[in-house]
Amino acid sequence: MAPPSKYSPEFREEAVQIALRSSKTISETARDLELNPETLRGWVKKHQKQHEPSADADLTVSERARLKELERRIREVEMENVFLKKCAAYFARDPR
Repeated sequence: MAPPSKYSPEFREEAVQIALRSSKTISETARDLELNPETLRGWVKKHQKQHEPSADADLTVSERARLKELERRIREVEMENVFLKKCAAYFARDPR
């Protein structure tokens, strides 16, 4: 059995929050908190795994509406891109 941790759950959670909110790397944050970088990296991974929504979770109505709107916008931008490529090819032709 593993020995009990010398870090309290509150300290771990606070360290994870600092690491996630900071613009510094995990290694820099760990150095500031006088932790082993791999220890903090493990805590962050565990936190993210516990708090991220599962991949097969159903979307809410607002998320579905946003997804549908974004997909429509992507199709629109792709059509504009094709048109602009044709325009560029037309104007790039040598007039001679």
